[in-house]
Amino acid sequence: MRNLLFKIAFQGAAFHGWQQQENAITVQGELKAAFKRLTGENVNIIGCSRTDAGVHANEYFFNVRTEATIPVESFPVALMSAKLPGEISVYSCKEVDFDFNARFDCEKKEYEYVIENTKTPSPFYYKRAMNYKYDVDVELMNKAAKHFIGTFDFSAFCAADAQVKSKVRTIYDASVFRDGDLIKFRVQGNGFLYNMVRIMVGTLLYVNNGKIKCDDIPSIIESKDRTKAGITAIPDGLYLNKVFYGGESIEA
Repeated sequence: MRNLLFKIAFQGAAFHGWQQQENAITVQGELKAAFKRLTGENVNIIGCSRTDAGVHANEYFFNVRTEATIPVESFPVALMSAKLPGEISVYSCKEVDFDFNARFDCEKKEYEYVIENTKTPSPFYYKRAMNYKYDVDVELMNKAAKHFIGTFDFSAFCAADAQVKSKVRTIYDASVFRDGDLIKFRVQGNGFLYNMVRIMVGTLLYVNNGKIKCDDIPSIIESKDRTKAGITAIPDGLYLNKVFYGGESIEA
């Protein structure tokens, strides 16, 4: 039996998140069904992260233990050919140590949130970005984003019904920048709470329009009060952008 690590990407609008559920189309469920068609096995697919409904991934890793003898270099094409939806692409496959776990061996993740800053939304960013038609002060939002860097209890930036033992997370970097008509918020951390990045984005937009002052963010974090932070931005613009193992990307 081999332990194989796959790198994929997916467009999340078609799925009810990553995790397999009854009566819902999910990324994990589609991959498991494709494995069954290809190898005849009911495999356990271990993903690097849970993503919500409508959230995308530019880079996502999962590992699976399998008896299949398909060469690793042929596995990506074979898996995609097993009636895998077009919204999922399989980029690579490699054999890893048998005890490697894509979720628990992940050391940090990078998320990116995309805002389309135009008065008329492009159809090509439908369900792939949040449209925001108002003026954006990128420099101010970037300054505000720096307040997220550090180790804090991020209760104020977590959905109220989240069930986790600890809401302490470490953010290594956070920035806001413009790329043409797109405004991008990029953040790296050792882990993220339910809706955390989307609430960060909503808070930065509140800073942009004057509802929250830039330097209020540290006190909002300290308050641990969800009602003091901004809205939860829609899932359309959120992407799992990079996943790091051993402090580096898996390719490195």
